Amino acid sequence: MTKNYLMIQENKVTNICVWDGNTDSWLPPSDATMLIQEETPTKVWGLNQEETEYVLVDSVGNACIGFTYDGSVCITNEEKPIYIPVKQVTPPTPATGEIPVTNTGV
Repeated sequence: MTKNYLMIQENKVTNICVWDGNTDSWLPPSDATMLIQEETPTKVWGLNQEETEYVLVDSVGNACIGFTYDGSVCITNEEKPIYIPVKQVTPPTPATGEIPVTNTGV
């Protein structure tokens, strides 16, 4: 069965290839480490518990080309997002609660 494999070279994900893991049919480059994408631990940006700041959170299977590999986990290469709080807006309510009737010209 084929799976998506991360190709790690010089501690970076350099490619993702579909492969069955069979070295009789294909050999990855000798300097590459191959990891099954869906099983590889990753760290990606997510909101902290208080939802006030982005922090690196643990996940599995989210590594992409460019992620750094530290020997056990792939870490996103994206810059830390800036958290902008959403201002809660209360929609206006009609003064009388009635639906206005407009003149249709008929």
